[in-house]
Amino acid sequence: MSRIRALVSHPNDLFRAAAVLALWMALHIYAARPLLVAAAAGGIAPMVAWSVVLVIPFITMMPMLSRRPFPQIAGYAVLSVFSMLLILVFTSDVLRIGLFIFRATISPRAVSFVTLGTAVVLTLIGFLQARRPRVVSVEIPADLNYRIVQWSDVHIGPTIQRCFVESLVRRTNALEPDAIVITGDLIDGDVEDLREAIEPIRDLSARDGVFVVTGNHEYYWRAAEWVKEFARLGMTFLKNEHRVVRDGLVIAGVTDPAGRDAHKSDLNAALAGAPRNAFRVLLAHRPQVADAASRAGVDLQLSGHTHGGQFFPFNLLIRWFQPVVSGLHRIGNMLLYVSRGTGYWGPPSRLGVGGEITLITLNKSKKTEVN
Repeated sequence: MSRIRALVSHPNDLFRAAAVLALWMALHIYAARPLLVAAAAGGIAPMVAWSVVLVIPFITMMPMLSRRPFPQIAGYAVLSVFSMLLILVFTSDVLRIGLFIFRATISPRAVSFVTLGTAVVLTLIGFLQARRPRVVSVEIPADLNYRIVQWSDVHIGPTIQRCFVESLVRRTNALEPDAIVITGDLIDGDVEDLREAIEPIRDLSARDGVFVVTGNHEYYWRAAEWVKEFARLGMTFLKNEHRVVRDGLVIAGVTDPAGRDAHKSDLNAALAGAPRNAFRVLLAHRPQVADAASRAGVDLQLSGHTHGGQFFPFNLLIRWFQPVVSGLHRIGNMLLYVSRGTGYWGPPSRLGVGGEITLITLNKSKKTEVN
């Protein structure tokens, strides 16, 4: 309830909240049309069907209103199905308009059942893709041989628990990295709720260690407590600082701009005193740091944050809001790699935008292609 009071502390906020709630319910009712058709075909009373449809918007709001595992899991699961239904119902309506224009006919009931069935199948595919991130290999030219494994945006939380983390750790260790880096948004909850889920990270193995920087979500969940937990698990938190991990190689990290006061992001501090002739790798949760990093003499920036759009069709829409969405790009004299994310946030779906464990190989014998 405290979250609700925070959102509606001003009359204008109350009006905006009411407008958002009305839109939220309208979208759910629109997306639920195939469910109403299926209920009618199955002989379910309209009052019962409509009661269920009107409750569903509040179920999908539960992750925003409760920190308990069951409401969050249930809310995200239902939201995943309804996100897909919304897209498919809209697509089917466009199809209906086209058929009307060309005076073709098709059974509305058939369209509704096909839409509902497709939504279920695509939701399942998206879930399976979300639960099995693939290993993506990236070659970077450098005057040394070095293997870095990157995680980003794991979002350990209500639907990503210990078994998922154990799988990531096992697969990462099998790559035999020299260093492991985590570019923010590792968690999505309080330390006391997720201590058991995150514990397998203690078993990560890399010759030069595990390095982590904060993302915006760490600051939603008491970042100072998480920094202590990262240290307990054997990770090195780079708070606007760097480490010389090998002769000729520096790994630096900056905090996320969501940090304030003692955690304010400071690129200059992160690179202060770093050897000028070393290959400089910067860990920064958001790609937007890239222009400044290039001017500061960084050779390679590793970022995340965008999730690559996470699932279709948002992977297409995100390009309107993010200048760099995923993959390898050249920014000035620097290379920027943006991970699509290792886990997911919110709905357990990565339809068409699979997650990744990124293996970055620095190798002087390699040439690389950039977008």
